Amino acid sequence: MAIAAESAQSSTPPSAVSSSAALPASLPWVTRLVSMDTVSRHPNLGLIETVRDDLRARGIEATLTYGHDGKWANLFATLPAHDGSTDGGIVLSGHTDVVPVDGQKWDSDPFKPEIRDGLLYGRGTCDMKGFIGAALSLVPEIQQTKLAKPLHLALSFDEEVGCVGAPLMIEDLVKRGVKPEGCIVGEPTSMRPIVAHKGINAYQCCVRGHAAHSSLTPRGLNAIEYAARLICYIRDMADEFRAKGPFDELYDVPFTTAQTSTIEGGNAINTVPAECRFAFEFRNLPTLDPDTIFARIEQYARETLVPKMQRENPAGAIEFMKIAAAPGLDDSEQAAITQLVRALTSDRSRRKVAYGTEAGLFARAGIPSVVCGPGDIEQAHKPNEFVSLDQLAACEGFLRKLVHGLSVDAQAQ
Repeated sequence: MAIAAESAQSSTPPSAVSSSAALPASLPWVTRLVSMDTVSRHPNLGLIETVRDDLRARGIEATLTYGHDGKWANLFATLPAHDGSTDGGIVLSGHTDVVPVDGQKWDSDPFKPEIRDGLLYGRGTCDMKGFIGAALSLVPEIQQTKLAKPLHLALSFDEEVGCVGAPLMIEDLVKRGVKPEGCIVGEPTSMRPIVAHKGINAYQCCVRGHAAHSSLTPRGLNAIEYAARLICYIRDMADEFRAKGPFDELYDVPFTTAQTSTIEGGNAINTVPAECRFAFEFRNLPTLDPDTIFARIEQYARETLVPKMQRENPAGAIEFMKIAAAPGLDDSEQAAITQLVRALTSDRSRRKVAYGTEAGLFARAGIPSVVCGPGDIEQAHKPNEFVSLDQLAACEGFLRKLVHGLSVDAQAQ
């Protein structure tokens, strides 16, 4: 164990070293992880294999589930109870990918973590390698604890592009009969429990028309104009949700939202555009069925727009493709994991957020989940992303209390 700990320490970038005696114990692991460029478009296998090999050196075997031609992977590992049991227990979950830094102005290299004024800067420090590093740094302590119930580590890929990796890992857990009792997803919440979040649903739409010279517009079919009508319909739905609800005032945005985010079409000013593509998303309150929301959009396209398009030209068509979807997380105050996290944080406030996490995926698989991790979501995805050293220390303290609570001694009390 000492050798592995020294290996992690030696990988700490010099820029992250401070003379302070109060540096978080997780700092070596956090800086090591941040130094690995795992922007979603890049493979994460190097990071996953680094973690796997460290765990293996400690006698812990991890299961990897692969995607993207084997260059991306999830990792799931179990630290068993003292009697070898792997049943039940708590999952500590985090995604390993980070958002791009393209076009952002940073004051330091985003992949060379640097401490300034008690803040650790770097891409992923907040979202969410801080939590992962804190969990990994406690593995030796966990192994020295006589656990009554197991702890599981779950690391995923491609969360930032629509929770692509986690479903593969969760599907594998179900096949293997692994049934944890609860899950803590360590997204940045300033170490305050988040009990619910909205669902995310993203689609690509392709509107197909017919090209013609712009002087002969009646002989063509303008794909951009019909795309615009569908986009306006989506906006009308968003306005309806905003005006009529349903509402949940515990959210910062207390209603379902929808928007068009990207659009492209046409190739010349004097040509009737034959194709227009746009992407849209909606973020639903977990009490609303996302399939019903999409069905309204699809029905309007199929029953209203397409017939009108085909009266102009039989080539008219509208096609949809789902880009990403992650279910919302609905609050369950009676769930044991909710009560546990509230007790560990001494926080009884009910908080719900508009951003999505993988917690909804675990909950849908029958694993009650709560979101709680170090850092502020306001710092995520921005240039000069950071997590405070105090937050890392607070996360370590939280996890230590969790480990103690799962010990045989604590369970016997």
